[in-house]
Amino acid sequence: MQTTTYSVTGMTCAHCVSSVSSEVSQLAGVTDVQVDLATGTVSVTSAEPLDRAAVAAAVDEAGYELAVTP
Repeated sequence: MQTTTYSVTGMTCAHCVSSVSSEVSQLAGVTDVQVDLATGTVSVTSAEPLDRAAVAAAVDEAGYELAVTP
């Protein structure tokens, strides 16, 4: 198992958390998704490493964006 944490921009409420969690949890191999509204992060646990682009697409589908990492 591998857990990766991503920063998400634009989340402001419980509905945001639910939307992001729902979309990301549909990715193949994902076993757990924890969204933290206070920190604006989503931690994704999966059997295999996930493609960042796939996670970004799922977050985008929910109406938000992954923050750009330096």
